[in-house]
Amino acid sequence: MNVIALIIGGFLGSIFRYEVGRWIPAAGNFQLATVLINLVGCFFLGWFFTIATKWKIRPDVRLGIGTGFTGAFTTFSTFSVQTVDAISGKQFGTAVLYLLISVVGGLLMSFIGVAIGKKSLHKGGVSK
Repeated sequence: MNVIALIIGGFLGSIFRYEVGRWIPAAGNFQLATVLINLVGCFFLGWFFTIATKWKIRPDVRLGIGTGFTGAFTTFSTFSVQTVDAISGKQFGTAVLYLLISVVGGLLMSFIGVAIGKKSLHKGGVSK
C-alpha cells in the first residue's frame, strides 16, 4: 500500500506543481514560482507532520501526502539548477536573494507550520 500511496501522491503533487508553476510568472530573472511553491511546501509539511500522528492519519496516507505529494510538489533540484543558472549568468544578486529566501524562508515556513500544527492540536482539546 505504501508504494501505491507514493505513486498517487507523487502523481498529484507533480501535476499540481506544474499547474501552479504555469500560473505564477517569473519576476524578471527571479523564479518566483519555484520559491513560492517550495515555501508553501515547507509550511504544509511542517504542519502536516505535526498533526498527522495526533489525528491518527494512517502511515500510508502520511507517506502519500508527505513524501509523495509534497515531495513532488516542492523541488530542491529545480531550486538548485535555477540558482546555478543565475550564477552562470552572472546574476549574483538574484542568486543570493533566491538562495536566502529559499533556505531561510523554507526553514521559517517549516517552523511556522509546526507551530500552527501544535496550536491546532491544543485548540482541538488534544495536547502533547
